[in-house]
Amino acid sequence: MLWAFLAYAAIMAWVAPLPQTVRASTIGLNLTLLAGYALLVLREKARPHEYLNIARDWLPLLLALLAYREMGWFALPHAAHSLEERWVDWDHAILRGGAKTVIESLGPVLPSVLEVAYLLVYALGPFSVVMLYAYGRRNRVDQFLFLFLVGVLLCYAQFPFWPSEPPRTVFPTQDLPAYLTVFRRWNLWLLEKGGIHTSVFPSGHVAAAFSAAGGMLLFLREHKWVGRFLGVTAALIAVAAVYGRYHYLADAAAGLLMAGVAFLIARLFR
Repeated sequence: MLWAFLAYAAIMAWVAPLPQTVRASTIGLNLTLLAGYALLVLREKARPHEYLNIARDWLPLLLALLAYREMGWFALPHAAHSLEERWVDWDHAILRGGAKTVIESLGPVLPSVLEVAYLLVYALGPFSVVMLYAYGRRNRVDQFLFLFLVGVLLCYAQFPFWPSEPPRTVFPTQDLPAYLTVFRRWNLWLLEKGGIHTSVFPSGHVAAAFSAAGGMLLFLREHKWVGRFLGVTAALIAVAAVYGRYHYLADAAAGLLMAGVAFLIARLFR
C-alpha cells in the first residue's frame, strides 16, 4: 500500500502546479524510498534476518508520517472558503444544539479527557503493533498494517482535492472550547509545529483511530479488550476533533468512512 501511495505522490508532484523544487524533491525522494524499500524486502526474503524483519514491521509507520508531510508540500494558496462555510453549518447544528453544553457540563473534566484522547492518536498504530507482539501474533502485523495504512492513506491521497483549513483558524471566534486545558495547549502546539495546510478532509486522525480499532478487532480477536479499548478511544477522538475545532463534522464522518472502507478491503483480502 505504501508503494502505491509513494508512486501516487510522485505522479501528483509531476502533474500538479507545484514549484520546481518541490516537484523535484518529491519525485526524487519517493523514487529513492521505493527502491530502498524494495531492496529491503528482497534482502529479507533472500536471507531472512530477525532484525530486518522487525524493521519491516515498523518502517511503514514512519513512512506514513512522511506521507502526511508530503501532502503538506502540495498545499496551494486558497482565499475562498466555500467548503468550510458549507461544513461549519452542520457543526453549528450539533454543537449549539446541545453537544457543547453536555461536554462542558462537568467543567474541564470531559474537555480534558477528549484532548488526551486526541493526543493518543499518534500512539495507536505503534500500540497495536506492540499488542500483536505481546500476544504472540507477530505473523499478523502485515495484515494489520495493511488495514491501518489503507484507512490513513485514503485520507492523505484526497487532501490535494479538498483544499481547506480547520475551523479554529477559519472561524476563530465561533464555538471554541470554553476551557484551555494543558492538554489542549499540547495539541495546539503539536498541530502548529507539525500540521500541514493542504486539507482537513477527510480526517486522518479519525481514520487512523478507527482503522487501528478495526484492525485489532479483526486480527486480535482472542483479546477483545484491545479492540474495544481502541474503539472507545477512537470515538473520543472523533468527538474531540469536532468539539476542539480541529476538524469539521464532515471531516470526522469522512474519516470514519475511510476506516470502514479499509476494514472491508482487509476482510476481503484476508
